Amino acid sequence: MILHIPHASTCIPDEIRKDFLLSGFELATELLRMTDRYTDELFDANSPQITRIVYPVSRLVVDPERFVDDAQEPMSKKGMGVVYTLTSHGKQLRNPVTPEQKERLLAQYYRPHHERFTAAVEQELLRKGKALIIDCHSFPSKPLPYEKYQSEDRPDICIGIDKYHTPEALSETLQDFFRKRGYSVALNRPFAGTIVPMQFCKKDQSVMSIMIELNRRLYMDEAAGERNYNYAAVEKNISTLLQEMMKGDT
Repeated sequence: MILHIPHASTCIPDEIRKDFLLSGFELATELLRMTDRYTDELFDANSPQITRIVYPVSRLVVDPERFVDDAQEPMSKKGMGVVYTLTSHGKQLRNPVTPEQKERLLAQYYRPHHERFTAAVEQELLRKGKALIIDCHSFPSKPLPYEKYQSEDRPDICIGIDKYHTPEALSETLQDFFRKRGYSVALNRPFAGTIVPMQFCKKDQSVMSIMIELNRRLYMDEAAGERNYNYAAVEKNISTLLQEMMKGDT
């Protein structure tokens, strides 16, 4: 099993921070809105059979879950392609990025991350003949302006699937797991899909993938960014889920 954790970091290196146009307070606010805070801790099963691919910098630096080519990336129309130019509220985020600067960001952060991710999948395929990716995310309890789905009727858990790479039984198993524990669950809402390395995308169904998105209200104070009273319960449920999935994946 591979846990892909792309948006947990708040790290913005100093050499990149100087290109941002936000004040310290504005940047802290944007990081609070856009970071999948604590997902690197919540999805942390201690097992030698689980590989974790954790992106080391903030998605505001360069987002590993966007297409490199803005022409292929729908979010680029909102200033949130692979290199964000606008904030979640449509404010200018950084100075204009030259093609050379974009390439440096891709070379330093994006491509090494995807190389590690692809290598982990290849290793899993060699070892077991199949690979299971869990794409680990969280989302705010109220929609941000850039989001496609603006309804405030948001589930506790969003399960993201891909028709090619997500077996129906896998999706049903996860939905049942969360519902039995009292969570409301939606499929591909408010966010849809799940990640697969490009080398295997729509080419190899032995590479399976499913996304788990946790509503942040479940485990944190969204205004302060701190864990709430329910954090330990959510952490335990995620650990139990991963253990059960490992049994079915061995």
